[in-house]
Order: sequence, then C-alpha cells, then structure tokens
Amino acid sequence: MAEVKVKQESTDPVDIENRIKELCSQFPHGITDQVIQNDMPHVEAQQRAMAINRLLSVGQLDLLRNSNGLLYRLKDAQTASKMKGSDNQEKLVYQIIEDAGNKGIWSRDIRYKSNLPLTEINKILKNLESKKLIKAVKSVAASKKKVYMLYNLQPDRSVTGGAWYSDQDFESEFVEVLNQQCFKFLQSKAEAARDSKQSPVVQRNSSFATSHEVWKYICELGISKVELSMEDIETILNTLIYDGKVEMTIIVAKEGTVGSVDGQIKLYRGVNCIIQATGLVKTPCGLCPVFADCHEGGEISPSNCIYMTEWLDF
Repeated sequence: MAEVKVKQESTDPVDIENRIKELCSQFPHGITDQVIQNDMPHVEAQQRAMAINRLLSVGQLDLLRNSNGLLYRLKDAQTASKMKGSDNQEKLVYQIIEDAGNKGIWSRDIRYKSNLPLTEINKILKNLESKKLIKAVKSVAASKKKVYMLYNLQPDRSVTGGAWYSDQDFESEFVEVLNQQCFKFLQSKAEAARDSKQSPVVQRNSSFATSHEVWKYICELGISKVELSMEDIETILNTLIYDGKVEMTIIVAKEGTVGSVDGQIKLYRGVNCIIQATGLVKTPCGLCPVFADCHEGGEISPSNCIYMTEWLDF
C-alpha cells in the first residue's frame, strides 16, 4: 500500500507573513484573526501574532476596528509611504478618516471608532494636519464643528453647501440674481415663441427650454464666480416652480441627448398667472410640501415653523 503524505503547514515566519498577505488580497475589506486561525490551524497563536505585528510595523497592513472587533487590511504602497514612521494609533486614526471619504468625520466619531482618549486623538489630528495628510473643514450643518478628511479631497456638497454658501454664509443675493436671470431667459424664450406667429401647439412646444440651455445661458453671462453644475441650475428652476413662475414637463429623450437622464429629459417654460393667487395660497401652509405631516406636538408643527414666523413678521 502506498504511503500517504500529509502536507505540513510551514511555520517559517516569512511563509506565515506571505500567507497573511495573500488572505488580505482575497478579502480587500479586511480579515479577522479568526480567518487567519481557520486558514492556518496548526500555527500557534504566538507565531501568528508575531507575523501580524511584523507586517504592521513595516507598514504592510492596516489595523481597523469594526463592530466585530479588529480587522487587518493590506495597505497600498502609496499609503504606506505616507504613513512611514507613524505609530499604530496614528495609522488607525488616518484609516478612519480615509474611510470617511469626502464627507469627512467628526472627532467625536473618530473617538468612538478608535476607542482612543480625546486628548490623544487631538494630538494625532494636529500631527496629521502638520504633515498635510488630512485637513479640517467647517461644515454648514454645524457651524461650530469641523470634519476631517484626507488633504487632497474636495469636500462633498453636503459639507460646504455647494455654490450657495461662502464661508458658511448663505449667499441669498447670489441666489436671487440667479433666480431672476433664469426666469428672464425662460420669459424671453416664451416671448420669442409667441412672436413666431405659429400655431398654438408649436408656440407652446418651442417655449420650453432644457436645464442644459439655461445652464449654458447662465455660464455665458459670467455672473457666477464659482463653477455651477446642471444640478445647481435645476435647484434654482425648482424654486421658480414653487413660486408659480415656471412649469416643468418630462419627455422621452433620444439616446445621447445632452442633459438626459435614464432616457428622459426635463423641460421648463415660464408662465404668467392668469388670476392673482388667493391669500390662503400665499401663506407658507399653502405651498408647504410637508403640510400633511404638520401637527402640534410633532417634529413639524405651526409653533416651531420658521417660515410661518418669517411670514408673520411684516
């Protein structure tokens, strides 16, 4: 009978380290110590720990923390060069901030995810800022709080407020100018359609403009110091719809049409009110999109409605 040879797992430190890196490559989001143990059951815990510590010390692994405990993740060469000379705590904080992306993360959340003392976190954040690895950005959602993100990232619109905010201040005059110019463009489009003396249906259809046409007109005016997107212009057009100055319709668009989304495109046209709106409709309640959810004692109620307060303050 032929002798059966059982393959023995190597206990050489280099082989263990290479196998751990292979496991991390197979699971990019990270592996737990249990995964390593299941893959190498005959390797003693002390040998595994020495291999992991060695990989952490040379910057080839990231140490993360989630609800299930510690995770080990393979670090790319670029990040490894950035964090050369940093201790494990600093690497952990950097990784938490990196995972937050361009929306950033508050120091309170960093403390929660890292389980480090606040004084230690503040020290690490200052050190990372001095190395220009991270930056602090003021959020429009909370004026007295800062979020941290990687130094080379452009903050998300939810953090900066987009084109409508400058140094956390809402640019109401700028919004009003855009509002007027967008309406002026749609009005001129409607007047040109009426002057064409064509049939009513043709006049109505030619009075519509796409958001891309409005966006192009605003860009050519050069009234904005910041770069406006199509989404910004559609936000302005929506305010005109709420004011009853503009109406919108959605049509099927040909493939490749500029401004189309999922085979559809939005068209806008300026409208003139035939009759004056009644007093009730002019109140905030008459135009409120959450009117059905408004009741005393709820999150939305007449007593804490800022729009009602502003409307009554005349």
